[in-house]
Amino acid sequence: MNDTRDTGLPFMKMHGLGNDFVVLDGRARAVALSPGLVAAIADRRRGIGFDQLAVISAGERGADAHLTFYNADGSASAACGNATRCIARHLMDEAGKSALALTTARGALQAVDAGGGLTSVNMGQPQLVWDEIPLAEKMETLELPIEGGPAATGMGNPHCTFFVEDAEAVPLDRFGPRYEHHPLYPERTNVQVASMIAPDHLRMRVWERGVGVTLASGSSSCAVAVAAARRGLTGRHVRITLDGGMLDVEWREDGVWMTGETAHVASGHLTPEFLAGFQ
Repeated sequence: MNDTRDTGLPFMKMHGLGNDFVVLDGRARAVALSPGLVAAIADRRRGIGFDQLAVISAGERGADAHLTFYNADGSASAACGNATRCIARHLMDEAGKSALALTTARGALQAVDAGGGLTSVNMGQPQLVWDEIPLAEKMETLELPIEGGPAATGMGNPHCTFFVEDAEAVPLDRFGPRYEHHPLYPERTNVQVASMIAPDHLRMRVWERGVGVTLASGSSSCAVAVAAARRGLTGRHVRITLDGGMLDVEWREDGVWMTGETAHVASGHLTPEFLAGFQ
């Protein structure tokens, strides 16, 4: 990261329903990240603070851009739905486009301007087979042999969804870490608790692996919608109320589409002094 020694490192701060991100643009200048630097930026008192960090890289094979994601503990993540929506909105505004093709470790994703300030992203087809999620051993994924019978879903990252009577009543700060590290999930897992409001409306709260309790999560919302549809609790098009607001999720033939608001809060620079300990 020698190119940041004198000028610092530009960043953008964004959020989708309070699910917040630091975004680095690596298209014009190289961005080198270590787990230690990622975790330092994530520190809400000594750094900037975020649920996930994303790096924008030049697109390949016809894509407008490639996105790479990191959790607050410095670990990598293949998918982050709300960050994808936030960055898609930024890139569409920048290029004057109403649709984009993006790539991530999850694969190729489509993003479109949904009107009214809303942004939609197709998160791809869910992974429903045990070794794709992945789980530690072969089993059915609709109801795991775990107390509470949660569903397992992959959205480029693993999810464990508990359907409960009242999502508000679950002590998520204790419940989440208990299952994030469950032996059935060799790569750890995101944990959701969801309850029914109506046949087309769910209340969901989330514990994100490597992060903790978050106000919202796009990939978790997609996983919950898929699990609810598979169980016959809902149809394939639902509203999901999270701590930070509302997302619209629809499981279509071409993938799971997620629509909601985004916000670009600020732009700034990480100082050379801050970066010096990581060069």
